[in-house]
Amino acid sequence: MHQATGSFDVKMAPQKADNPQAEAAGLGRMSLDKQYHGDLEATSQGEMLSVLDRQKGSGGYVAMERVTGKLQGRSGSFVLQHNATMNHGMPYLNIIVVPDSGTGELTGISGSMTIRIEGGQHSYDLEYAIDSGH
Repeated sequence: MHQATGSFDVKMAPQKADNPQAEAAGLGRMSLDKQYHGDLEATSQGEMLSVLDRQKGSGGYVAMERVTGKLQGRSGSFVLQHNATMNHGMPYLNIIVVPDSGTGELTGISGSMTIRIEGGQHSYDLEYAIDSGH
């Protein structure tokens, strides 16, 4: 497994539900626009769906983002899938590379990412492998 680390900037913008069923669900919907720095020099775009109870400190979100750029010198793209919950302030975050989503020199990539937020600064650790048999 390889290790990639660095920081990222994220812009999130609220999106309106695009059909009656989505509106009835009452979920938060956000667009994601990220800029990764460090071992991963890339941009990403994606979408997030969420629900949150601020008073109880509980909620959850799911998101998909397509990352395009260079990972430790290899050019291409891949997709990250997020699954996160907060249970009375206790976080759980699972971010994985979607199988077979890699393109270019990142074809065959697999792995997972962790995110840290300290003092308003976002950082990532990406643990990954690239199956050269693809």
